[in-house]
Amino acid sequence: MKIARPLRRLIEAFEKLPGIGPKTAQRLTYYLLHVPQAELEEFAKGLSSLKKDTVVCSICKNVSENDPCEICSDVHRDKETILVVEQPLDILAFEKTGKYFGSYHVLHGAINPLENIGPDEIFIEPLIQRLKKNGKTLKEIIIATNPTMEGEATSMYLNKKLKAQSSRIKISRLGMGVPTGADLEYSDETTLTQAIEGRRQI
Repeated sequence: MKIARPLRRLIEAFEKLPGIGPKTAQRLTYYLLHVPQAELEEFAKGLSSLKKDTVVCSICKNVSENDPCEICSDVHRDKETILVVEQPLDILAFEKTGKYFGSYHVLHGAINPLENIGPDEIFIEPLIQRLKKNGKTLKEIIIATNPTMEGEATSMYLNKKLKAQSSRIKISRLGMGVPTGADLEYSDETTLTQAIEGRRQI
């Protein structure tokens, strides 16, 4: 059976998204057929403004409406600690714990040679520059990359690079609580709180 062109276009668009196969793409497309037009237009508006109305914070590389972002602009945040994460979603997970009040740095990925992602493809250099600029006030950098092979490789690389810049600053890694192979964005508040409190120096 030939599928109408607008439906086919949307199915193909959904299939490009991570984790969505052909059947899921078809189900989503046919589901949206029954959504009121006003809601569809609101959905389309949200999609079109996704990149137009957001910026990458020049300090921490988080995605925000403003530069610097809300967290970097907050004078009440602890500027002596930086928690390094792979993705902006990880910040949301840590903020939900209500237990971390320092600064962040988002790498936007992890070192993964199989995918041709090296240190230059993620935001490692801006972190080094932050250390050089704020080295006198910084006390600790917590590496909170995911407990995966890529996350561990990134952690080891960061540890080496950061220690080469300063021997005074404490470099630590998230403690036990986050299972190996898990993504931080899916961890609950209790697990992440235990991971922050149980961090170890590396």
